[in-house]
Amino acid sequence: MNFLTKKLKLTYVEMTFLTLFVCMLFLEGYKGFEASGQNYFHIFLNGEEIGAVADEDTARKLLIEARRELASTSDELIFIEADMTVEGEEALWGALDKEETIRSRMTEVLRRNIKETMHRSYTLKVNEYMVNLGSANEVQRLLQAAVDKYDSEGLFHVELSRDTNRELGALTANVMRKEDESEEQVSGYVAAGVEAVMAQIGKNVYDGREKGFEDYDLGLKSMNFAEEVEIVEAYLPESQLSTLEQAIDEVIKERETPSEYTIVSGDTLSEIAIKVNIPIDKIVELNSDKLENENSTIRVGDKLIITVPEPELSVERMEENYYEESYHADIIYIENDNWYTNQTVVHQQPSTGFRKIVADVYYLNDKEVSREILKEEVLMEAVPKIVERGTKIPPTYIKPISGGRLSSSFGRRNAPTKGASTYHKGVDWAVPTGTAVYASCGGTVARAGWGSGYGYVVYINHEDGKQTRYGHLSKVLVKAGQTVKQGERIALSGNTGVSTGPHLHFEILVNGTAVNPLNQLN
Repeated sequence: MNFLTKKLKLTYVEMTFLTLFVCMLFLEGYKGFEASGQNYFHIFLNGEEIGAVADEDTARKLLIEARRELASTSDELIFIEADMTVEGEEALWGALDKEETIRSRMTEVLRRNIKETMHRSYTLKVNEYMVNLGSANEVQRLLQAAVDKYDSEGLFHVELSRDTNRELGALTANVMRKEDESEEQVSGYVAAGVEAVMAQIGKNVYDGREKGFEDYDLGLKSMNFAEEVEIVEAYLPESQLSTLEQAIDEVIKERETPSEYTIVSGDTLSEIAIKVNIPIDKIVELNSDKLENENSTIRVGDKLIITVPEPELSVERMEENYYEESYHADIIYIENDNWYTNQTVVHQQPSTGFRKIVADVYYLNDKEVSREILKEEVLMEAVPKIVERGTKIPPTYIKPISGGRLSSSFGRRNAPTKGASTYHKGVDWAVPTGTAVYASCGGTVARAGWGSGYGYVVYINHEDGKQTRYGHLSKVLVKAGQTVKQGERIALSGNTGVSTGPHLHFEILVNGTAVNPLNQLN
């Protein structure tokens, strides 16, 4: 009995092991391996254990599939930390994970390890200005806002299209007029065959009468961007994207941009101020190194700094407009080659005319650039202003001495010594006796010698009618009647006459009246 019991127990144990062996052999996920080196691989992704596969190639394939699956869920460019390691071992039996399970686990780990998302975006560039927006629709709305600023009736819209001439994802922007399709479609359906031909002939018939003001189709005719607009697709982090509201504010808001104006013949500061629509005092302020006040002399070819408010993106447009307006005839100039450019005489004063016109007016933003008159009816003829003006460049004046300290200015003063005037007709520069004195401007020496209170003195007459005087000299180097050039040495400074110390006294007289020399020097 005992022997039989022991045999039955042994048989039971053997059957149990046999059953387990068979189950392991056929159980899904378990596999038998041949002993041939590493044949069982554990996958780790970013330090997390994912599962086990039979070979390394399967692990790499599943990682690629997981990354592709994650990327397919978004149009954005995603940067992910993906550090996969595979540890192999030699095994006879092993439980393998399903590929679907491993891929799912990998996708989840990758999602938790996204480092940065680069958004599909669009970069708009105008000259040196750039702005990044999140979609092509936002770019279109931005450009439309620039157009709408000058198109109150909504006649034009912006279209974006692919630039087929460029390899990268680039768009071009075009400002298009909205078509009034209703009338064209109706006429297209009704006027067919002979009717269409006759209708076209009728349109081309000219009735011979002059076009009246009422015949013009007034309003906004064309629009376009003044600068080249570049639009390129890009992938950028969210921190570099602007909101549409920010972009609109930056692009269409007018900002002061430094610009230059070149002076042309006939210009005055007041006329320039009208041309550039900037007050004279603002022009003087911007050009303080060249202009002292609104009466300062300006020369043809010189450049003045002006400030013109301009948006980042400018819009040019043409409008056909009707006006009833006062107008001025163009100034008629009579050129006189014997006069200097600062000499003018008005021979006829102007009077304003009145007219009705239809004109094509061209604008850059809000500034009128030019106009082309299509029809004009003058109700009162304008009388032009007739001005005779000189063509010769007037002579210039330079400081007659090198260095020196300005010791006495032009105008009223306390008499510095007995016998001296309380009204100073020139300026004084304190310099050592014997310092070279130069002709401030070329001319003819009118006087050279002793001049009582002036001590030794030199007078020079100049072509523009002015006269310069140099006083308290220690030595005179020229004679009366002698012609001298600008910058030529004419004397040595001193302390002669009524003087309080070594210096040069310098005067400039205009029509015999002393003026402040410092306002005349270049």
